[in-house]
Amino acid sequence: MRLGVDAALVGGALVPGDVEVADGAVSRIGISARGGRGTAVPGFVDLQVNGLAGVDLLDTDAAGYMRVGEALLAGGVTAYLPTFVTSPEARTIEALRGIPAETVGPRLLGAHLEGPFISGSRLGMHTAADRRDPDAALLERLLDAAPVSLVTLAPELPGAHDLIRMLRARGVVVSLGHTDATAKQANAAFDLGARAVTHVFNAMRPFRHRDPGVVGAALARDDVVVQMILDEVHLARETALVVWRAARGRVALVSDSTAFPGGRTAEGVLAGGLQPLIDGVRRLVELGAPLGEAVGAVTEVPARLLGLADVGVLTPGARADLVVLGDGLEVERVLVDGVDRLG
Repeated sequence: MRLGVDAALVGGALVPGDVEVADGAVSRIGISARGGRGTAVPGFVDLQVNGLAGVDLLDTDAAGYMRVGEALLAGGVTAYLPTFVTSPEARTIEALRGIPAETVGPRLLGAHLEGPFISGSRLGMHTAADRRDPDAALLERLLDAAPVSLVTLAPELPGAHDLIRMLRARGVVVSLGHTDATAKQANAAFDLGARAVTHVFNAMRPFRHRDPGVVGAALARDDVVVQMILDEVHLARETALVVWRAARGRVALVSDSTAFPGGRTAEGVLAGGLQPLIDGVRRLVELGAPLGEAVGAVTEVPARLLGLADVGVLTPGARADLVVLGDGLEVERVLVDGVDRLG
């Protein structure tokens, strides 16, 4: 099957011509054809999905995952991490065990535990009563409940270094977030193997010229993926531009979507993202990012963070998880394993 596009984004560069898909994989690119329309790009990868379409992934079933999956596909997401915020242990374990064993819509890449090992002074919308200091036995119980791919924690907490070592030994990616860590504390965690920051600038120690905190440490390094919510609420335009310019090639856009549209509470606390990843891609392009880099922030970069070679790429032999974008970067078509999933 040919997609009928006039170009494909391959390794960040536009390759003229059509794309052919066979047996669930990309078979050929750059095929000469007339009348093609749109650009084929890899399917999007979202590292932080708390819920969507009225569904909270902490309290749902297979039908709820189906609803979330349909909403994600509409925005071009073909793989994601169900994300569970700080909650009572029993509730989190039940949610982990409730992740469907088989893909429901987009690929399920394992859970993202955003807590409970976070700072009491940087809670955001997380509940103080359920926050915990690092506890290896608790972490073991959570990891045993279901496949976990990413854990967000505060590295300055007593015992956090032991958890980082434990997570890395089990192949789990560690991200720093909801933290009051100094740059020195953040760098110590990065040196131990932490490889990302969760929604940069939000729910973390502010960047100051003599106290740069986690933000400064992450932006100054070359080995840290900087996750960013780009919805014109969580970050000012200038702040987002600074992040992109400082961390080009290692910025991962996340939606931080919730059951209902997030925003700012009456207390001024930000509660989840407002817009799908495709809007972040458009916004990054508006800030001056080349299309290849903007798309890479929702494909190759998050996939690389998770250590996945067959996700977030468009090359011959790769899975045919693809999105066709129109001239205005609107999602026109979405394929998972080469099968159309819209309409």
